[in-house]
Amino acid sequence: MDKVDYDARLHAVYVAGRQMSPDPLQTWMEAFARHLPETRPLVWLDLGSGTGRMTPALARAFGGRAHGVEPSDKMRAQAVAHAGHPAVTYAAGSAEHIPLLDASCDAALLFFVWHHVVDRAVAARELRRVVKPGGTLFVQANFSDRMPDVWWFRIMPEWRNVDSAQFRSEEEVKTDFAGAGWTLMSHDEVTWLRSASLAEDFEKLELRAVSAFEHMSKDLIEEGFARIEAALPSLDGGPQYETSELLVFQR
Repeated sequence: MDKVDYDARLHAVYVAGRQMSPDPLQTWMEAFARHLPETRPLVWLDLGSGTGRMTPALARAFGGRAHGVEPSDKMRAQAVAHAGHPAVTYAAGSAEHIPLLDASCDAALLFFVWHHVVDRAVAARELRRVVKPGGTLFVQANFSDRMPDVWWFRIMPEWRNVDSAQFRSEEEVKTDFAGAGWTLMSHDEVTWLRSASLAEDFEKLELRAVSAFEHMSKDLIEEGFARIEAALPSLDGGPQYETSELLVFQR
């Protein structure tokens, strides 16, 4: 698939469409903490930090610096403007070229990022360079063979097919990191609150802040939303949760 250009459209809708409220952020921080030493502070790399939806939370939860590294200029500008924190810095960079010193981080996070990386072998080695020996790498990713069960995929399986084509299988992702010397320590599933209601979830979906929409035709998008609007009255209008995969590696 073609590389997604977040500077073209997605940067303008990403915060409204993908931002997390305090409750799901806390869920994720607790999930990370289960795999980390109790000592504080811990220094983080948030690789592919985007608009900074996770970066300040990492600094707050673990008491150390959090380095957001993001290749998209306009996504990074959103982070600087709206996701500031005294212990957070944002810098230009990519998975293949991380602007940090060797062994400078206790932990690194890739959150919905790995499918965008071009040279995975180089990126896995680069992550190993900047994480300290004994440090931890968290990879949150969808897998082509373990896609999340979200309600709009049940209505539009054609969208699911487009979305899953972006991702690698679970074993392929594990192999990407094992080849660079990372040791898989755990495979967790984290269930988090995506939206407080179905109406809120649909409003976010209409913004098309998910990269899969960049790979769809206009006709497929319009057909999907028409089918979804017709189905909405029959769906559960309450809080919407998502269960995500989390791989935990050790350096």
